[in-house]
Amino acid sequence: MPLVGTKLHAPSATARVLDRPQLAARLDAVAPGVLVLVSAPAGFGKSTLVGHWSQTAGVRAAWLSLDAEDQAFTGFLTYVIAAIRKLEPDFATGLTSAITAGQALTVEAALPAFVNALAAVDRPLTLILDDYHEIDSAPVDQLLTALVEIAPPTLSLIVATREDPRLPLARWRTQGRLVELRAADLRFTPEEAAGLLNDRLGLGLDVGDIAALDARTEGWAAGLQLAAISLQGTRDTSGFIRSFTGSHRYVMDYLVEEVLHRLPEATQDFLLRTAFLDRFCASLCDAVLGAPPGTSETLLAAIERANLFIVPLDEERRWFRYHHLFAALLRQRREARVDGLAEARARASRWFEDQGLEAEAFHYAAASGDIDLTSRLVVGAGMPLHFKGLAPAVLAWLEALPAPALETHPALWVIWASADLFIGRLEGIEPKLRAAEDRFAEDDPDPQVRDLIGHIASIRATLAVSRHDSDEILAQSERALSFLDRHNLPVLAATCWAMGYAYQTRGDLAAAHQAYAESLSVAEAVGHGLIRLLSTLGLGACQEAWGEHDQAEATYDEVLRLAGDPALPVVAEAHLGLARIAQQRRDLAGARSAALRALPLARLMAGTDRAIAVEALLAQLRAADGDYDGAAAELDRLRQLAQARGFTTVLPDIETARAAIERTPVSQPADALLDQLSSRELEVLQLTARGLSNRDIGEKLFLAVSTVKGHQQRIFEKLHVKRRTEAIARARELGLIP
Repeated sequence: MPLVGTKLHAPSATARVLDRPQLAARLDAVAPGVLVLVSAPAGFGKSTLVGHWSQTAGVRAAWLSLDAEDQAFTGFLTYVIAAIRKLEPDFATGLTSAITAGQALTVEAALPAFVNALAAVDRPLTLILDDYHEIDSAPVDQLLTALVEIAPPTLSLIVATREDPRLPLARWRTQGRLVELRAADLRFTPEEAAGLLNDRLGLGLDVGDIAALDARTEGWAAGLQLAAISLQGTRDTSGFIRSFTGSHRYVMDYLVEEVLHRLPEATQDFLLRTAFLDRFCASLCDAVLGAPPGTSETLLAAIERANLFIVPLDEERRWFRYHHLFAALLRQRREARVDGLAEARARASRWFEDQGLEAEAFHYAAASGDIDLTSRLVVGAGMPLHFKGLAPAVLAWLEALPAPALETHPALWVIWASADLFIGRLEGIEPKLRAAEDRFAEDDPDPQVRDLIGHIASIRATLAVSRHDSDEILAQSERALSFLDRHNLPVLAATCWAMGYAYQTRGDLAAAHQAYAESLSVAEAVGHGLIRLLSTLGLGACQEAWGEHDQAEATYDEVLRLAGDPALPVVAEAHLGLARIAQQRRDLAGARSAALRALPLARLMAGTDRAIAVEALLAQLRAADGDYDGAAAELDRLRQLAQARGFTTVLPDIETARAAIERTPVSQPADALLDQLSSRELEVLQLTARGLSNRDIGEKLFLAVSTVKGHQQRIFEKLHVKRRTEAIARARELGLIP
């Protein structure tokens, strides 16, 4: 997900910022296990105070300005990591890998890895979260609570917000974990007002006027600043100060009108037309206004010189934002005076798209109400947005669309189904696919329609993976490949992976390996982290089945690297593969260690038999330590559990483990079986173990496919098994093949 770099910069200090040493001393109290909460309404100078302190107090501060787009926990965590990485470049690489691999992380999964990463930081670090009132997310609140209560000794926290967050503030207050700066603390005293108005802004007001103005504004920073702007050029200073009374909102309304009225018409128009932008630069403003290049640069320079509530967001003073309250009031006036807001948002969207900033392009497109523009961005030229960390935002937009919009944009049904699949929400996918199919014909020659038909088939193939239905996977995958546009690389990668899984399920390892390799190649080219991980895992399984243990071990290690920390539950298969390889090498301690790492992940794979498979291997290792009776009892329990849950695919694993731990082998000895198997049957068995299909075996041995099947059936009978995978496992156990 491309990040907005300006969110990671504290507002740049200007010469007009007033030093407030008493408040700075309160911020200096920041310490591990203590939250410094700066909570006050808009306009009280929270961001200015904390930003100025962070740049002058000699602290290592990681700054993050939050907005409404940071509600999703994974997105919030991504930005926090990016903020800390400005100071610690190697911070939380495992978590970053997990996010890149496509995980929608939970607090429970991410917190241990995040805290461990913080604990590895060996120098004090202060994390500053500005505008926390924009966050309405229980998981984010949960993370912040944990960071206060189990903070590593190097981490300190400052939160600036317009309203108190849903955190256990009362408990922290009694525990001494909370330092608070509130509106009463932030109000300017008459002495501070004099320093701002006369020393910083050069107004030359007398003591009485300053006291009156401070009283009128109640020490409110925004009111003082706007009053100062309005006072410029006013002869009757005392009369002006007496002319406004009332609440902050009234004062702000009055002063904004005064300020705007005094500005040139071109500047007023600029302010009103750009107020909807969360951040802006000259080039973006030119695009929004439809103005010649350079127009906005001149206006922005004049606005900054006039101190018109514009906040620099980078050291180069290229990016800015308006003071939040000032922007809100400008937006109100725009709605009353200026039309064309929807088109302005669409222009902003296109500008951000041209800069490669897809998240902001989507934000403005959605706000513009332009369904065609937003739909094009959601579908994406190379990769749909929900594959880039924006699944929650895309789903929220889709769920809010009126029914007619979906009727005329069937591609959105497909994207909705794909996003549901991406986050593991399977139950509503098929109705969405049928809704899309109802709106176009299969013989439609339109390439876009054909690509949508292929995408639908690919989604159905992936759904069939969850049912281990190899026939359906292959049928839908082949249909997908016949319809998909060859440039639709993300869906092509997912389709090839599904085919690899189907072939692996059937025991056709050669075909599985080829499909996985194709999937991996495409996934790497397009940056599809999840499919890259799954394809690599599939290749490792093929290598292991062929007895290429060194290669398989390296491939499984690559899976663990790609997965990061915390890993997806499916990564249990990599740990389990490493456990089996260690067992083959008689490294029982290594096998047990890998199996124990697999077990908690396997237990997260709800509705599958993988945890039972891990426990069966652990039972075998238990027998290797001499506890035959305990291992046998455990395998009996696992058999009953698998039968009760309908997990028939794991039963051969349990039976193989049971046979392996018998004190007295019940099957024929390997020498006897070797005598019974003909040389041709041994050749077929060896080629089967290498993953060749029946057709490939026939071509290699110059046999008809029916003859190969006959040899295999006799092999199954002699080994007392029913399928290829069981025959291979049994033959390896008996030493008939490597």
